[in-house]
Amino acid sequence: MSPAVRSPEELWVCHLGTVAYRDALAIQEHVRAQRQADELPDTLLLLEHPPVYTRGRRSGADDLPLGEDFYRAKGIDVIGTDRGGRLTYHGPGQLVGYPIMRVDDVHRYLRTMEDAIIAALADAGVHARSRHSEGIDYTGVWVRERKIASIGVHVSRGVSTHGFAVNVSNDLDPFSWVVACGLPDVSMTSLARESAGECESSSCIRKRIAHAFSQAHGRRQRLVSPSRLGIDAANADRRAERAPIKTISSPLVLA
Repeated sequence: MSPAVRSPEELWVCHLGTVAYRDALAIQEHVRAQRQADELPDTLLLLEHPPVYTRGRRSGADDLPLGEDFYRAKGIDVIGTDRGGRLTYHGPGQLVGYPIMRVDDVHRYLRTMEDAIIAALADAGVHARSRHSEGIDYTGVWVRERKIASIGVHVSRGVSTHGFAVNVSNDLDPFSWVVACGLPDVSMTSLARESAGECESSSCIRKRIAHAFSQAHGRRQRLVSPSRLGIDAANADRRAERAPIKTISSPLVLA
């Protein structure tokens, strides 16, 4: 690859559509290996997942108080990961971003990610903020006391995987069935809820996030296709099961 393609001024951005979580893990590993070998520049993958709970390195059994069988019966998979943080939920209507980037200061990287999401939400008419000063479990982006975006990363040989998830128009109920983010009393929100139903389309907020993320890192955004990264997105998309979430007839009280 020519030095021009590897320009440090560029951030490659790739839209993958809906991808099953395990396939997304494999895609991240593939892109990370290329980034570690300097075969690709820093890259941001944007996508959605079918319903899934993911556990970070600090997750415990208490984060799933009803047992994994209960959640899987509701059509929600449960998968362990090597990212930081605790348990969170991904589902259709939520924008997930996986930056595969060189990182030399993880703390600064997390704060820059929060700043980018805050800027994108402000452009969409929602005032959000960081609460990282309140402790590690408050990493992410908040609207007043409600959490709208979760963040968890992993860095290997100087290159990041995992990243952020912004609640756009996704169902928020699955968060209430678990101890989300290690915070028993956390209240989750979304762009749709904060916009009183006048939420921008997924494509609009995806463009805002990509632009704000590039700006926050001082980069010029370059859109690339999955094939440019060696990703067979079509097959990954076909494997993504949009399993319906079975509703609960009575409210749950979490201990």
